[in-house]
Amino acid sequence: MGFSLTSTQVIFFIASVIAAGAVSGVFIAVTQDLTNSFSEKGERVQDQLDIEFIIINDPDNIPSSGGNYLFYIKNIGAVKIPTTNDTFNLFVDGEFVVIANYYFADTSIQTDEVTTLYVATSVISAGDHNLRVVGPQAIDSEFAFTI
Repeated sequence: MGFSLTSTQVIFFIASVIAAGAVSGVFIAVTQDLTNSFSEKGERVQDQLDIEFIIINDPDNIPSSGGNYLFYIKNIGAVKIPTTNDTFNLFVDGEFVVIANYYFADTSIQTDEVTTLYVATSVISAGDHNLRVVGPQAIDSEFAFTI
């Protein structure tokens, strides 16, 4: 005796339930990947929003000491910022300043605190200049000044 019409319908029903389960599993996996991606991106944006600093020197009166010009960096963000040559890069008039030509007085800046950035006088000649300090998460601050 062969399959009846009801048996065939049951087989097709089971097959369609299995296919629907597989498709919904794929949709769940894709949705989960998107959710994780948005969460990671949101955390990176939050980090960028929390990190902010500014150069607070008088642009017409840059102090110098021991063969270095002194620039004052204030943390105006919401988190402590590590201040090392690995976390910050400097550009003077668009030219990259090598690590050997600058250093910070402190290893980090707490919120609302100020640290001193020492830049070798050999890097900056007399005249008008633009200093760009690029910190963690590529947050930057520019400062026009005269030596």
